Amino acid sequence: MKITVFTSNQPRHVTLIKRLADIADEVYAVQECHSAFPGKEKGFYKKSDTMQEYFSHVLNAEEEVFGGLSFTPENVRTLALKAGELSLVDLTSLNEALQSDYFIVFGASYIKGALCDWLVSRGAINIHMGISPYYRGNSCNFWAIHDGRPDLVGATIHRLGKGLDSGEMLFHALPPVGVTDPFKLGMEAVNSAQKSLVHTIDTGKIHQFHPVKQDSTLEMRYTRNQDFTDQVARSYLDNLPSKKDILDSVKNRDTTLFTKPIIM
Repeated sequence: MKITVFTSNQPRHVTLIKRLADIADEVYAVQECHSAFPGKEKGFYKKSDTMQEYFSHVLNAEEEVFGGLSFTPENVRTLALKAGELSLVDLTSLNEALQSDYFIVFGASYIKGALCDWLVSRGAINIHMGISPYYRGNSCNFWAIHDGRPDLVGATIHRLGKGLDSGEMLFHALPPVGVTDPFKLGMEAVNSAQKSLVHTIDTGKIHQFHPVKQDSTLEMRYTRNQDFTDQVARSYLDNLPSKKDILDSVKNRDTTLFTKPIIM
């Protein structure tokens, strides 16, 4: 089995590559690279004391769940790109990677043009970190907690569509009950998404899910990168939810809000 994954270069992204390599004969990993030290170096987010403080919590939670920076296994072939360049690559350059059995997108830039058309035609699967259709766009799990909705922290596993995070849903992946740190809760949502997707591919159960169209009228918030400002981050850090609030919210999740939810 061959799997192609379009992803990034943080430990959580490399962990997905490793997990796919465990079940595949060969993995093609196309990585769009960001700073490994967000907040300290200017990149996807601006460099500032507030961003450095915020992302120190993110990086600590990521390391706790996924470990640090690491190399990929021997059965992985990699192509590194600058963040945002994926849709600029000529399809002939990706030819080998476009003949796989499965195509996964996780943490890549918005895919457009001929590559998007090809991936949609091949039934590519996207991991959206956020519970669609309620939260769409960037940093969705941050905004769910910001809005007092830790119960809506999770991931949507859906077919890649031509709109942003708008494809038909296969299932939702949720973090386990008991995680009470807001930063770790987001990382455990990533962990659950990866493990559940890899498991369903490995067992063939991924083909048993009937895609569900998203109801856009249920959207609660659509966010862009520029919405996550220093002021928003500062307010969030100064008003973090209590462990009890997070625990109670997650424990009392309304399962009817989710599509075939999986907790791993």
